[in-house]
This record gives sequence, C-alpha cells and structure tokens, in this order.
Amino acid sequence: MAAASPPLLPTTIVPPAAATPSPSPVPTAVSSADNNDANPAAARAFLSRLLESTRRALSGARPWAELADRSALSRPESLADATSRLRKNLTYFRVNYAAVVALSLAAALLAHPFSLAALLALLAAWCLLYILRPADAPPLAAFGRTFSDKEVLGGLIASSAFVVFLTSVGSLIFSALALGAAVVCAHGAFRVPEDLFLDEPEQGAGSGNPLLSFIAGATGGRV
Repeated sequence: MAAASPPLLPTTIVPPAAATPSPSPVPTAVSSADNNDANPAAARAFLSRLLESTRRALSGARPWAELADRSALSRPESLADATSRLRKNLTYFRVNYAAVVALSLAAALLAHPFSLAALLALLAAWCLLYILRPADAPPLAAFGRTFSDKEVLGGLIASSAFVVFLTSVGSLIFSALALGAAVVCAHGAFRVPEDLFLDEPEQGAGSGNPLLSFIAGATGGRV
C-alpha cells in the first residue's frame, strides 16, 4: 500500500508592505543660509541709510569760510545782544555747529582708545542683537534660557547706562560735548548776524527729522 501524501497546507501570499513616505527633511541648512545672507544684507541697508541720512544732514551746512569770517566778529554790547546773536547764529549755522560738536567728541575719543573701544563694543552689541536682527529671527538664547525682544532691549539699555554713567566713558563724552558747546556758544555770541539771510526757508522743511526717520527705519519701527 502506497504511503499517503502529506496534506496540503493553505498558503497565503503576503503582499509587500507599502512603502511609507519618509518625512521630508526640514531645510535647516537653507534656513541657516538665508539667515546668514540676511545679516550682510541688513548691514548693507543700515550703512546705506546711515550714509544717506548723513549726506542729507550735511547738505544744509553753510560755507565754512562764512563761519570763519573774522571780520564779522565783534564783542557784544550786552548780555541781551549776545543772546540774540547766539539764537540767530544757531538757526543759521546749526549744521556747522553740530559738526563742530561732533569733531570735538571724535577728537576726545581718539585720544582715549579704551573709551573708544568700549563705545564700539556697545555699538556692535546694539547692531547685532537688536538693530540688524531680522524681524522673523528666533528669540535670543543664552545661559540656558531664551530672551524676548523687550528683554534684549532692556539689557542693552541697562548696559548703555552702565557704560555711560558708571565708567570714565561718560565723563569723557560729557566733557567733549561741553567743550564743543562752549566753542559754539562763544562763536555764536561774537558773530554778528547782520549779513545772514535768516528769512531763508529751511531746507527739507516738511520732510521730518532725518535722524528720527533713520532710527525708525533702521529698527523696523520697533522703537
């Protein structure tokens, strides 16, 4: 008798598992590259606005030969006369006087490299942490926590107050500004404004303050 063949077992064909789509990688490298490209672009735009604002402000300067005309200098007759001269000269030579004060401050800083370095470091902190930071940048992370824009701004203001008021930098700045203001006041009191055309319309009237518009544009309206 032939041996019985083993029973056939039911077989099932298992279909191959459907390939699950892998999540698309987050373009971190692209985002980082965009942020790296945004910083130089923001710096170039900031410098361009700064140069344009400076050029527009200096365009209203009077001829320096007119400012240094020694024949127009005379001793004021009284304190009221000196005050009147100073008020008229400040209106007419306002850009030149501002340049004189700025030159006094620059000379004082160049003579004290430590104070100049401290101010440059403070300016770099303002530019990197607030002014030139993109509006869509993630919050600043440091020391194991994140800081909002208001906290960063408060820290920068506190650091500026510390550098200006609690170190020798502040006294140097105030001394240089006081020296420049004294030179301006002396010249304005002794300069006879009779030959000045004080009724000329102010240049750029109605266009607003260039400095305020520059600050508002540089910070994106955050201040």
